[in-house]
Amino acid sequence: MFNAETTALLRAVLEEVCEKIPVNETGARTHVASKILEAAAQGHLSTDALMAAGREALNPPTMWR
Repeated sequence: MFNAETTALLRAVLEEVCEKIPVNETGARTHVASKILEAAAQGHLSTDALMAAGREALNPPTMWR
């Protein structure tokens, strides 16, 4: 679906966004990864846009605030 360069960018963004999440927290990391992939699939391929999508995935739902 994505070329090697884009795939490397997606992985780098995922690792940066999840740097404080333990590797064994697969549910949280999977959720972040899915949101980053969703943004990329919608054409948001800049580092800033992907980082924003990943960070937003870590925010609790509005009803929790």
